Amino acid sequence: MATEQAGHADPAPAPQAGEVLFDVKGLEVYFPIQEGFFKSMVSTEKRFVRAVDHVSFQVKKGEILALVGESGCGKTTTGRALLRLEDATAGEIVYKGRPLRKYSGKELREYRKKAQIIFQDPYNSINPKQTIFDIVAEPLEVNSVCSTEHEKEERVITAISEAGLRPATEYLYRYPHELSGGQRQRVCIAGATVLDPDVIVADEPVASLDVSIRNDILKLMVEEKEKHDVTYIFITHDLSLAWVISDRIAVMYLGRIVEIGETEEVVANPKHPYTKALISVIPVPDPLAKREHVILKGETPNPVDIPSGCRFHPRCPEAIDACKEIDPEDVHIRGDHYAACIRLK
Repeated sequence: MATEQAGHADPAPAPQAGEVLFDVKGLEVYFPIQEGFFKSMVSTEKRFVRAVDHVSFQVKKGEILALVGESGCGKTTTGRALLRLEDATAGEIVYKGRPLRKYSGKELREYRKKAQIIFQDPYNSINPKQTIFDIVAEPLEVNSVCSTEHEKEERVITAISEAGLRPATEYLYRYPHELSGGQRQRVCIAGATVLDPDVIVADEPVASLDVSIRNDILKLMVEEKEKHDVTYIFITHDLSLAWVISDRIAVMYLGRIVEIGETEEVVANPKHPYTKALISVIPVPDPLAKREHVILKGETPNPVDIPSGCRFHPRCPEAIDACKEIDPEDVHIRGDHYAACIRLK
């Protein structure tokens, strides 16, 4: 997407609210395909899954940016690349004015204190053999944050209490199997916030929870954002959730961001056909409201063999012949709103 250039002062000052925290430029993350023995012997061509394919965007300090799209669109890989859990094949991720690829050793360890992740599945992302205290305290111990046991205990209790498990002392020495799914996810949130991070990547944090619990978890995340000025990259396949919680939305399809902008602007004035299709199936509370549902035909193409031209054209209800040939550039709509479609020019 069209972006402003971030400064490269070193050391970079802490960004204020609204300033650029991440500046992502042309990010690509490709995964090589492991061929069978005989096929690898006769073929010299290497094939790749193009999980993230030339993506550019910015994340501002103190905002919630939602990455939205179908399974396999590259949103999780993008989030993991921001934390350097996946290596970028090409492109640049600039954090506070300094490229992440230049971080090593002590700098990378310091960065990992400030950039945390909440995984999708609270049943598998925490160690069932550890107590809640040990789970939440582990980031403090790994990073040698606390000088005394008393300080560590205070920080763990504060994190657990702010995550909504109260009184926190009653949960310290329980094990994960003694908690509900919602309580386990609160433990994951406590583990992510105990280091007072600048940014948290929340990867489908409520997807595995009952609908009755989702609102509480989303409310908790918003409270953490407002109280500690935490920046969230909120990854979800559910556009209605992104509408409720995010400040800006980036819609991804097959490794690309096809539309990005302020949430209310994107939802009220969608420009890309894929965004229109996602919004058309969001439930509305008015039973008399009439809305034409856009049902996409076919399956998402294989990310190993991406279609020529616009990658959405095989499923697009608005496609024209030129869509098969032209790879669309980002078109400025207004403000921070951009969409990649040749029909907008």
